[in-house]
Amino acid sequence: MFYISTRGHSVKKKFCDILLEGLAPDGGLYLPEYYPKIHSYELQRLRDIYFKKGYAYLAFEILSVYVDDIPRDDLLALCTKTYTENIFGSHLITPLRKLDANISILALSNGPTLAFKDMAMQLLGNLFEYELLRKNQQLNILGATSGDTGSAAEYAMRGKKGVRVFMTSPDGRMSKFQKAQMFSLMDANIFNIAIQGVFDDCQDIVKEVSSDLEFKKTYKIGTVNSINWARLLAQVVYYFAGYFQATTDNNQLVSFSVPSGNFGNVCAGHVAKMMGLPVSRLVVATNENNVLDDFFKTGLYKVRNSSNTYETSSPSMDISKASNFERFIFDLIGRDASKTAELFSKKLQAHGEFSLSDHPEFSGIREDYGFVSGHSNHLQRLFAIKDTFEKFGELIDPHTADGLNVARQFLEDDIPMVVLETALPVKFSDVIQEAIGAVPPTPDKYKDLENCALRFESMSADTQLVKKFIAEHCA
Repeated sequence: MFYISTRGHSVKKKFCDILLEGLAPDGGLYLPEYYPKIHSYELQRLRDIYFKKGYAYLAFEILSVYVDDIPRDDLLALCTKTYTENIFGSHLITPLRKLDANISILALSNGPTLAFKDMAMQLLGNLFEYELLRKNQQLNILGATSGDTGSAAEYAMRGKKGVRVFMTSPDGRMSKFQKAQMFSLMDANIFNIAIQGVFDDCQDIVKEVSSDLEFKKTYKIGTVNSINWARLLAQVVYYFAGYFQATTDNNQLVSFSVPSGNFGNVCAGHVAKMMGLPVSRLVVATNENNVLDDFFKTGLYKVRNSSNTYETSSPSMDISKASNFERFIFDLIGRDASKTAELFSKKLQAHGEFSLSDHPEFSGIREDYGFVSGHSNHLQRLFAIKDTFEKFGELIDPHTADGLNVARQFLEDDIPMVVLETALPVKFSDVIQEAIGAVPPTPDKYKDLENCALRFESMSADTQLVKKFIAEHCA
């Protein structure tokens, strides 16, 4: 299996090459040359593997069709090391919780940092350590987080040999729990940088540093954001696990509702559907920062600047530039790399927008790819949290509430709707208290978290300052 850039860079690469690289040299994102097809007999085999052997073996089977430069025994060992009941709290790893006859929630937040990002990041940490030891190399990870990616990455990489993490986050825009979870880490290989701006500013800095090929090479810069294909690939696995739990046979369809900011999570669902998973709808659920919702309804993708990106009560989705969106557009327009490059490196860069409303490809976006979308606001997510708690005894976080709100707009007869859980409610206590009048329970190991000492650097949204900080701490 070889990997190509969405913008047409001529060099094809293997999985382990792009694992440590992040963006392609031309600024594009890596995708496999093709999506391996899972036929009906193979889907049954995977169903049997999941229920008889477990999630780790399912992950191995799915990863192995994309990864052929890690020995199979080693890849299996990495999967079984990562996905354990001890780490994720259930032998199913991502158990399905049924709300009613139509809707279930896929539990993705039982990992070390209580957010769905752990599902991929725990594997990524083990993959990084394995490959760096194999190549006798060092890696400096530069990341951007709106809340959960940062802590998931840092907990996965802390203490790992050959790895440093430099994580940018928007100053003052995370919940108290998220901030404490990241900034309380004192590990020598972890560096937190609070950027005076919004998440998109952080993400822009990561992309600008990654596009400076000389700096990237000198300081061995890699990334754990979902622009890293390995992370997105790991997320594909739980769509299969969710499908198997929601159905009794492989003739049934399932829809997934995905709280969406950077488009990585739902893009993994797109990959699963392209592989042949029987998916009816992929529901893109946004908050007030509804750039993606606008696109799927109108064909216009118009990013917002920092001042027009709203600060909401589902803060991890306060994103107006969805970096993974380029992967889907590449597929949508027939994998035309030159056209993708024109849209993202020219039109979007120059005008802050592009439109596909008049393109024939856009007309098939629902029929061919299953995408639909919607958004919800603060009062609607408060109602969803309260209603779900009162009716079903289930407490959900505000991002999952957005997913649930929009999911209800797209229910179909006899097709289960699975809402992807984003995080545990404790990470957003203020919103939960506003919704139900009580704070959510805190796991014992986190009871004193918000009283811990914090260590971080604060700086303006200046790529040169971030580069200088990295250089100083890599000397």
